[in-house]
Amino acid sequence: MSLTTKEPEIRRPAPLPDTPPPGLPGGRRSGRWRRLRRDRTLLLLMVPGLAYFAVFHYGALFGNVIAFKEYVPFIGVADSPWVGVSNFRTLFEDPAFWATTVNTLTLSFLQIVFFFPLPLALAMLLHSVVQGRLRRFVQSVVYLPHFISWVIVVALFYQVIGSDGLLNGLFGGDGGNLIDVVGNPDAFKPLMVAELIWKDCGWGTIIFLAALHNVDEGLYESAALDGAGPWRRFWHVTLPAIRPVIILLLILRLGEILNVGFEQVMLARDAFGPDAAEVIDTYVYYNAVEGGHWGVSAAAALFKGVIAGLLVFAANKIAHRMGEQGVYR
Repeated sequence: MSLTTKEPEIRRPAPLPDTPPPGLPGGRRSGRWRRLRRDRTLLLLMVPGLAYFAVFHYGALFGNVIAFKEYVPFIGVADSPWVGVSNFRTLFEDPAFWATTVNTLTLSFLQIVFFFPLPLALAMLLHSVVQGRLRRFVQSVVYLPHFISWVIVVALFYQVIGSDGLLNGLFGGDGGNLIDVVGNPDAFKPLMVAELIWKDCGWGTIIFLAALHNVDEGLYESAALDGAGPWRRFWHVTLPAIRPVIILLLILRLGEILNVGFEQVMLARDAFGPDAAEVIDTYVYYNAVEGGHWGVSAAAALFKGVIAGLLVFAANKIAHRMGEQGVYR
């Protein structure tokens, strides 16, 4: 009887892969480069937009240094003398600046209260009532004013409600009372809000319409079977579904709360007077360009930007406490 011994099997190590697995740092870098090569066309299309923001938004931030200098355009920013916070002291001691700030905040508050809910209401009307070709036609009609310049919008309103406008021609020609709107300081803020609503209400419905299309129709059917009427369906189905969008847009609107429309106000300032129609942007323009107080005007603009940033930060924190994502984490 012969015994045979089997030679032990020698296990050779597997060859190393050419690229490390995705879990390793090298794999992450390799995957990132593959995505960059894959999306290079889209990334190139982003370059003009990024360049615009880098030059005209972020690059322009360095110009805020003139808020701390006695800026003289003829000698440049570098050679203008440094004055520290003197421009801010001059600004805060100016009663006209505080009157302008109150006027700006009042106008911004009216725009938020009366303008912000209207795009949502219009979007719900288009989404639930109007259908098919009629919906597309109505959308085109209400979107159109957004593409009209403020010069034409203001001129159109003046042609309708001015002292020589259409309404006074119809109702005041026989000795009736003239409609005193243009030039009346008390009518400035309502007129600004009305112009904004007419121009941009339709455009603001785009985001709300997109959010409404994402609401599950089955939720409406279930609520209707449970006896919920239109108002209760809106309150318990629609509003919770689009609440993140509403909060996001509200936070972004707070960031623009001190920007009440420079071009719109500028066109109405001479008709209503600076006491009624002066806002921070026009205050900055007239004090810098006409008055030559560049440092004080830059301090006012910087003050406005800081306040807007603090409002966005506070609103975002409140959104996080409400369980929403907000603008950033």
